[in-house]
Amino acid sequence: MMSTTNTINSTNTKDSKNNSVSDLVRQLVQDLVPYASARSSMSGGAVWLNANENALAPAYQLDGTFNRYPSCQPKAVIDAYAAYAGVAPEQVLVSRGADEGIELLIRSFCEPKQDSITICPPTYGMYAISAESNQTAVNKVLLVNNEQLDLAGIFATTPKLVFICSPNNPTGDLIPREQIIAVLEQFQGKALVVVDEAYIEFAPSASVVPLLSRYPHLVILRTLSKAFGLAGLRCGFTLAAPEVINALKKLIAPYPIAEPVAQIAAQALAPAGIAQMQQSVATINQLRQEFCQFAQGLEGVQKVWPSNANYVLLQVADAAACVAALINDDILIRNQSSQLGLSQVVRVSIGNPDEMQRLKQAMLNYFSANKRVSA
Repeated sequence: MMSTTNTINSTNTKDSKNNSVSDLVRQLVQDLVPYASARSSMSGGAVWLNANENALAPAYQLDGTFNRYPSCQPKAVIDAYAAYAGVAPEQVLVSRGADEGIELLIRSFCEPKQDSITICPPTYGMYAISAESNQTAVNKVLLVNNEQLDLAGIFATTPKLVFICSPNNPTGDLIPREQIIAVLEQFQGKALVVVDEAYIEFAPSASVVPLLSRYPHLVILRTLSKAFGLAGLRCGFTLAAPEVINALKKLIAPYPIAEPVAQIAAQALAPAGIAQMQQSVATINQLRQEFCQFAQGLEGVQKVWPSNANYVLLQVADAAACVAALINDDILIRNQSSQLGLSQVVRVSIGNPDEMQRLKQAMLNYFSANKRVSA
């Protein structure tokens, strides 16, 4: 009898060794296609214009030791961002980038396998991926002409969350305020309307923060990654009614913001840091305008989207070939042709003056060579 037991255990052990650990992964995760960030999908290069980063990087200093756990919601950061955004501290949540804010909203308000979100492609990919990872359905209502909401299409959905990106990534368009208000009116008592303002510093007058007092179901996402030049910090904010913020606090990690992050964020949100950000934005907006004028004069560029952010979307004859040609010149831009509603487009982040000059020369060389070949 002892011999039989030993034989069975030996067989089970042998079989378990033949099984891959990946078999233990949830089927949902096995099926999920992860978000392809600019950094993960492209490497190398000397000029990085593919991730909408701010090339005009500020410098900050750290102070103190780090042997104690940080505050979950650092008061200095919360108070400073509330003052900057023009809201009360109890309307602010700080998180690991706006991406964590997206995830927390879906986890807090959407019942898995029951609820849905509505998004408006072409738009930021993390809305859909965060929903799918939470077993939440995604209603996709394409933008009209890549710049305005299809209100009838949105109103035909029954979501728990509606995500609107303005300025929109990757097109750079501002969603008309009257359309956002129409969505807020439609979904009162039915759903949260989440306006992603990651790039709002490049068009500050378009912010919908003034609407927070009128619509308790409005949520606004913000970040220090873009205009503040702190993408490596991973620090974002959710602005909403206290009831929404309190719900998110129940699910956020105990220590989401590292002490060094909190220290730098507080410095960035001090008056000197905000003034530095505003000067950076003015420089980038000027460089963007100059690049748009340049691109419109290139025979190989078929369309230049008007942008209100730190990037420009271009339509070309062959997006993959354009990206590859610039890689040969050590310049990275991003092919966005896989986005719903878009075809043969590249997104160019605005770099510093030297980087933009190098980009222009490389694009001149590429399109001139293509013109000679086609002729």
